[in-house]
Amino acid sequence: MAERVWFTSTSGPRLAGLIDHPEGRVRGWGVFAHGFTLGKDTPAASRICKQLAREGIGMLRFDNLGLGDSEGDWGNGSFSHKVEDTAQAVRFLEESGRDVRLLVGHSFGGAAVIAAAHLVDGIRAVASVAAPYEPAHVEHNYDALLERILAEGEAPFLIGGKALTLRRHFIEDVRQADLHERIRTLHRALLVMHSPTDNTVGITNASQIFRAARHPRSFVSLEGADHLLTKGDQAKRAGRIISAWADPYLS
Repeated sequence: MAERVWFTSTSGPRLAGLIDHPEGRVRGWGVFAHGFTLGKDTPAASRICKQLAREGIGMLRFDNLGLGDSEGDWGNGSFSHKVEDTAQAVRFLEESGRDVRLLVGHSFGGAAVIAAAHLVDGIRAVASVAAPYEPAHVEHNYDALLERILAEGEAPFLIGGKALTLRRHFIEDVRQADLHERIRTLHRALLVMHSPTDNTVGITNASQIFRAARHPRSFVSLEGADHLLTKGDQAKRAGRIISAWADPYLS
């Protein structure tokens, strides 16, 4: 059973998380960052973390500001908030005596964990799954609203059945994010995972991330997977691969 936890975000509201405790011998601990407007309970987050837990790696997954069970207003967040709150989740785990060595992120969260690794000294390995090379790639989700938001400051934003408010500061923040430099100066092991048939974030993004990275770097193609990793056992497979790859960096 996963343990429900709460911790304070860097902007004040409490964030809801789940700790998937490791089975058997504890090999290490990690934090998972979910996609743009997804959450800790989506297939990619849940299945990857549970698989890692089965293999002895405990994982904390959490809902970002205003999503799922977390407090606050999603519209007050930004890419920078997501990055900082991912680092905050690491600190929360470490306060309980669990040394976090691994960060895993899916989609927009994959970009966030690369950036967040720079904020936490103990991180040794970062795995991105279906991540964009430029965080501003998310603009394809709301491109029809851009002019209105930039002119009026905000606009209602409906995605995946969620009614959210998208504000100008989010757009400005994500456009300023320089992931290339964060990748180039990561100084941690990086695993890039991507499906060649991803129609949401094309595999060209994986190539750009991999080329910008320095060794140790690895790439794994998730053949047959969709962007959300809902098909078959693709998310579990990703978890097994991350588990094997991360082993040298956990102790």
